[in-house]
Amino acid sequence: MTSNGARSAFNGGQLPGEAKLSHLFQPGKIGKFTTTNRVKYGSCCVSNYNNRDGSITEREIERCRVIAQTGAGIITNQGSYPDELGEGKAYYRQTAIFHDRFIPQFERIAEMFKSNGAIAIQQILHCGRYGGIDIGYCLQPSTVPQTLPHFRPPREATKEDIKRVIQDYVDASRRALRAGFDGVEITSFMGYLLANFLSPFTNKRTDEYGGSLENRCRFMTELIYAIKAEIGSNPLVVRLNGAELMDRYGGSTEDECLEYMKIAADAGTDMISVTVGWQESPVSSIGRDVQPGYWARVSDRAKKEIPNVPIAFGNRLPDPRMANEYLGEGKFDFWEVCRPMLADPELLHKAREDRLEEKKPCVGCLLCLSRLFRDLPYICTVNAALGHEVEPEYHIKPPAYKKKIVVIGAGPAGLEFAATSAQRGHDVSVYEASDRLGGALAFLADADLANKQDLNDLIGHWEAVLKRLKVPVHLNTPMTAALFKSFDLTVDVAVVATGAEPDLKALPKPSQEGLVTTPGMILLGKASTGQKVVVIGGGKVGLTTAEHLASQGHEVTIIEATKRIAEDVMPTWKWRHTSWVEELKIKVLTKSRVKAIGDGGVTVVNDAGEETFVAADTVVASDPLKPRQELLHALEYMVDEVFIIGNAVSPRGIYNSIHDGYRLGCRV
Repeated sequence: MTSNGARSAFNGGQLPGEAKLSHLFQPGKIGKFTTTNRVKYGSCCVSNYNNRDGSITEREIERCRVIAQTGAGIITNQGSYPDELGEGKAYYRQTAIFHDRFIPQFERIAEMFKSNGAIAIQQILHCGRYGGIDIGYCLQPSTVPQTLPHFRPPREATKEDIKRVIQDYVDASRRALRAGFDGVEITSFMGYLLANFLSPFTNKRTDEYGGSLENRCRFMTELIYAIKAEIGSNPLVVRLNGAELMDRYGGSTEDECLEYMKIAADAGTDMISVTVGWQESPVSSIGRDVQPGYWARVSDRAKKEIPNVPIAFGNRLPDPRMANEYLGEGKFDFWEVCRPMLADPELLHKAREDRLEEKKPCVGCLLCLSRLFRDLPYICTVNAALGHEVEPEYHIKPPAYKKKIVVIGAGPAGLEFAATSAQRGHDVSVYEASDRLGGALAFLADADLANKQDLNDLIGHWEAVLKRLKVPVHLNTPMTAALFKSFDLTVDVAVVATGAEPDLKALPKPSQEGLVTTPGMILLGKASTGQKVVVIGGGKVGLTTAEHLASQGHEVTIIEATKRIAEDVMPTWKWRHTSWVEELKIKVLTKSRVKAIGDGGVTVVNDAGEETFVAADTVVASDPLKPRQELLHALEYMVDEVFIIGNAVSPRGIYNSIHDGYRLGCRV
């Protein structure tokens, strides 16, 4: 059975990329349905775009419209909590499906997904250990204390509670089908209620729902049986961990996780979605420090052991080419993708058209989770339009009239602006002082201890887009007032995207020549580095520099004025830097400022007034940073419109720069 309009998203016909990625674009099966391709859009947790009462906003509807047009053969709508008490609710603006009054909103979403050729799946999400955000407790199989203090204290579920929760799931499943969804999904991902019953860490029960592996699976099997009895031949997807990464706390082993999948398959699930990790896990599962494809081993094992049930997988698997390869090798049946399509909703279309060099990659920075875990709507570092689809000013539309624009600086802000404004139809040219695109991001990417390719692919995206749009890029061309004046008033707009630089004048004047340098000089190989290095500043630039040098065998000390390092790093990535600092034996002096530089090192004074001398052959000044704004003032009376964006406004993160560039590009 094929869903109605199965190829409407692609307008029929084979495009060049389909032949190259033949496994990705061949039909698949889920229950009684045939899919247009082997791509399952994952639910990607929740967006937090909705109302506190669980009702859906127009902001969410417009985001779903974008999802509907991604071209995925299966689309899973974000998780909705099924209980009126709110025990299953973990996020302030999570959608609800506990009452029939919510059905009309879900009808709009299901219709969009199906009209674009997808099999529409609604995820039902009882968050268990992380739920109860409005009621002050969470429902758990046992009263195991929280390891993270911001979650609610647990209340042990009675057998009556278990029956009630299962009925809540059944009722929610019925509502999903009434709304027009083809099937439903339940999930144990990230340590939600299903995972809590499965894991020996959180399940200490001594009745029939605890103890042995089979007993811990009883809640899951009863849930599967009850939902299947309600939805009949419509598909049920069960999302299960291939690895919990909770060994420190006595969680499930990978062998046990495989047994859970087998039991789910025997109970009648129509698809198993294999995922990795809990919120409480001390091990990274989807960040940039995990090599792409690393976790495919867990789906490969599941596929070998459970050959007759479709396996979906996509953890840290951001590239369609790699997904196609693994599909061909039989490591899974469907590429389950979410964050790569948050970053670039056109990803599949670019794959089909054989222009993946233009894909805007998910860089694995986890800004989305950093926001979500602070009860904010999630946004994306590289896709400034995410969450703003309902706002006309975030759309790329033809301009009122064509302008000639000069972009000064080819860092993230300048490149994003150039690409966006050129797509609108403006005449854009870019001037860059260095010999490559990317600004500081380029040399920091090369030094990154995580996966360098993610950041380099982002620069490659801008390069490919500007090439297609025929935007001239002038490298090794520092912009000056004199050069700009030579354009003789032919330019309508100047955009200053010159970034920031270490403010060496804000530091004590060195008494020793050649001792002080900058991260750029070091990482570009333009300055020699001695064995003992002091890095001034424990922010992300200083940390990246220090980690790189320490990994090369240098003895590194970081001097940081505040009480902790990584203050400007995204919250979900701070732990990674602190662990690298520990692993690489980098010494850190916090609440300390530099008093003097020279005589073979740095004199440091802490908050208590105590002085310390740190020997150094090289001192790297990464802090403080100052914006490069000189041209802004020089150009004020040389051009009709002049703007400043990115770190040239104020030193901030990469997402601020990209969002600055996009927003200005949409409106200039």
